[in-house]
Amino acid sequence: MRMNGNRRSVLKAMGSAAAVLSAPAFLRPAHARVRTLTVASLLGDDKPETRIWLKIGALVEERLPGRFRFNIVRNGALGGEKEVAEGVRLGSIQASLATVSSLSGWVPELQILDLPFLFRDAGHVRKTVEGTIGEELTAKLAAEQFVTGGFINYGARHLLTKEPVSRPEQLQGKKIRVIQSPLHTRLWGAFGSTPVGIPITETYNALSTGVADAMDLTKSAYAGFRLYEVVPFMTETNHIWASGVVYYAAGFWNGLDEEEKAVFRQASAEGATYFNQLIVEDEAASVALALENGGELLKPEAYEEWQAGAQGVWDEFAPTVGAGRIKTVQAL
Repeated sequence: MRMNGNRRSVLKAMGSAAAVLSAPAFLRPAHARVRTLTVASLLGDDKPETRIWLKIGALVEERLPGRFRFNIVRNGALGGEKEVAEGVRLGSIQASLATVSSLSGWVPELQILDLPFLFRDAGHVRKTVEGTIGEELTAKLAAEQFVTGGFINYGARHLLTKEPVSRPEQLQGKKIRVIQSPLHTRLWGAFGSTPVGIPITETYNALSTGVADAMDLTKSAYAGFRLYEVVPFMTETNHIWASGVVYYAAGFWNGLDEEEKAVFRQASAEGATYFNQLIVEDEAASVALALENGGELLKPEAYEEWQAGAQGVWDEFAPTVGAGRIKTVQAL
């Protein structure tokens, strides 16, 4: 018996469908559409700021193969931290890292992590962000469309200058580049300097042209931005431990299913641990590089005077960050 063309086509299609349905699950494209994340990184492939995303991307691919592609845009091409945060809120960028300082315009309570001379060491910071304070800050970030994947530690911030500075009075009249944050502005103003808010991506030019005379930064980023060429003196003040967050755009996050959210949470947590380890290693390499290229390390003198200048910051920001939170951190 001959089969007409239409019937033959229908049976062929049914057979193909049955073959797909009976195939092993790993042969079927359960998620045929690959979703691309645009991820902003301030630095290049050799720095922790990019390597953490390569790590997170690999972990996600291992656990959710073929579902996501990480488009990591390096070297600050999408702007500084505040510009990137705005892009995340608008949905043009899906993920990035940020210091808590740069996000404090949306969540002022984050400045508890920026209070100068509050934290003893990296372990003290970790206890704080892994406890109730970290949970509260995570909730406040989520209310502002930033979904926290984990807290990270960029290391301690130090003073960088064109001329040697070891005592706070030597900052009188200097123009100092600061993170665009009220707390940082208040801190450096207390020492008689003039704070100037400048994005990190524009800092090198500002220092080289005289728009600023000094700044503060972590050891890792000091070498990452080649700042030893324009501010060769680093005074190891350890005044602020630079906490940060791995974060995602709420719009992207809300489009994930529960399995995907769980994978991203775990990958981000592992990535944060990896980042913190990389920073410790990178700091040593960065200092060595700076010293090889004319940089010089200095120890601060009259440390109690540095602390006294910072005390005014505590008093001024206690109503914002919560006096109770300050006491909680001190007791940890």
